[in-house]
Amino acid sequence: MKQKFDTITSTCVPLPLENVDTDQIIPARFLKATTREESFFGDNLFRDWRYNPDGSLNKDFVLNNPTYGGCILVAGKNFGSGSSREHAAWAIAGYGFRVVISSFFADIHKNNELNNFVLPVVVSEVFLAELFASINADPKTQVTVDLPNQTVTNLSTGKSEKFEINGYKKYCLMNALDDIDFLVENKGKIEQWEQANK
Repeated sequence: MKQKFDTITSTCVPLPLENVDTDQIIPARFLKATTREESFFGDNLFRDWRYNPDGSLNKDFVLNNPTYGGCILVAGKNFGSGSSREHAAWAIAGYGFRVVISSFFADIHKNNELNNFVLPVVVSEVFLAELFASINADPKTQVTVDLPNQTVTNLSTGKSEKFEINGYKKYCLMNALDDIDFLVENKGKIEQWEQANK
């Protein structure tokens, strides 16, 4: 999961549904898993939408449609609502998504994505609607997400928007650091401060 994040250009997987909650992202029965294997959670991302009750593929669900692909998920408003389970972010990362674009994220889920090296990009509802329209018109539509400059660009229309991100999380994403890595990187500064403040 730890990968340095700079600028990504990719096609997108559209999920134009609002209020997608964490139980839909990864059903509760998978919370009992004793593994953190990325592939396990990625294989079960949107499990009850991807598969029919008999275990066969639901060919109508977007992840099973070979027309769409890429490492950017474009989702409807209020993505990741519901419970605070981190497993939802594990599943998104495990599937291979590096970016999720929406007009609104549930706060806890948004932070869980950042902690798992997935970038949640908040855009206006107008930009999101236009992006869905572009992907619908041409599934090969690409989007560029530029983390250093905090911009997202629909290459089909050329339109861009700025997005916000916490400076600390931005630094961690750009350097592939989790919270422990960041502390280790700054061990000398911490020790220096402790010596100066005895």
